[in-house]
Amino acid sequence: MNAQIGTENTTGETDGPRLKIAYLCDQDPKDPHTYSGGNARLYNTLQAHVGDVHVLNQSWYWVEPIHWLIKKMPLAIVMRAQWRLHLAFAPIIARGVRKQLAKGEFDVLFGIYSFHSLYKLRPPKDILTVYTSDATPTAYKNSVIGESFGSFWSISRRLDPLILNVEKDVFQKTDLMFWPSQWLKDEADRLYGLSDDNSLHVSWGANIVSPDAETAPLPLIKDRPIELLMIGRNWHAKGGPASFEIMQILRKKGLDARLTVIGCTPPEECRSGHMTVHPNLDKSIPEQLAIFTDALRSAHFFVMPSFESFGFAFCEASAYGLPSLCYRIGGVPVRDGINGHAFAVGNDTACFAAKILHYLEHPDDYATLRQNCRKEFEDRLNWRVWGQKVLHHIKQALKERQ
Repeated sequence: MNAQIGTENTTGETDGPRLKIAYLCDQDPKDPHTYSGGNARLYNTLQAHVGDVHVLNQSWYWVEPIHWLIKKMPLAIVMRAQWRLHLAFAPIIARGVRKQLAKGEFDVLFGIYSFHSLYKLRPPKDILTVYTSDATPTAYKNSVIGESFGSFWSISRRLDPLILNVEKDVFQKTDLMFWPSQWLKDEADRLYGLSDDNSLHVSWGANIVSPDAETAPLPLIKDRPIELLMIGRNWHAKGGPASFEIMQILRKKGLDARLTVIGCTPPEECRSGHMTVHPNLDKSIPEQLAIFTDALRSAHFFVMPSFESFGFAFCEASAYGLPSLCYRIGGVPVRDGINGHAFAVGNDTACFAAKILHYLEHPDDYATLRQNCRKEFEDRLNWRVWGQKVLHHIKQALKERQ
């Protein structure tokens, strides 16, 4: 291996040169939009806190023309066909990846999101293989989340047993897996026969630069506006209709509830003069980033009853001390009473509104909740903590291997 594992110093880090990491994903992490921004955040975090990262190319080698044709298809087809065809051509693609690994003298092969990129791959024996993702195909399909969206092609369900076997083959050969939610760790352990020795829950962070903690938490007062916030590219998938209805319930009770929507345009039947809509904000543009952060800073509740396997926006809300109201589903990083409230699926919008009304009657409890949100971000939901934990486990594994 390239790096030697030294002794642990008083800060918890290990002496010696930085690890040399091969970054394997089917999308370029230099593009900030792939995998909802998580790809870029993972790459940057590994570079900042874990080691020197080299991105392996995403070529399909001599079947690259097929890859090129797939990428020209509509997005809905690309999302479903590309990884399945990657599995079909895995023996060819894996040979090309192995050649890259053999030339690099890497300590770690870090697979990101695309488990299919690891299929049929036999890394040099001295390389530690590591993987992270917020879902796996089988865990997703078997969940309430996958069932709510259904299958684009019903015939694809016939491939499910084959895909499960491929997942088992990949994950049982992977040295370390870092799942961002306890839900996914539990599902992966059950589906693939994994154990706590190499299957670990380490939460991801927010897709923003960490803000300073607010010195004076935003108060919640009955005779002042109640600011609700929703962030997402898909109005329906992110629970937009429910967020709109929650605002309406509060207004019918005589409260000045308002809703700010970022990332999408609500349909006409879900529009109101009490809403502010930003269809698209580019956080790489300072002026638009300021609008985004101001919305987080000035909101009282982040309301997003969505169906998803994680949700970076919940981490972003916690970074600003903003309590989240959502469904208890998948790996959504909201702990009840800590950084918001997660309701069991089936609860209607009246339950969300009732929780807001509770805090209106108990403003001190609301102030405490906001403080707990920020602490949750600092302790668990940020990338620095993720990087430090990942580095610790990788170095322990490399030391044991030596």
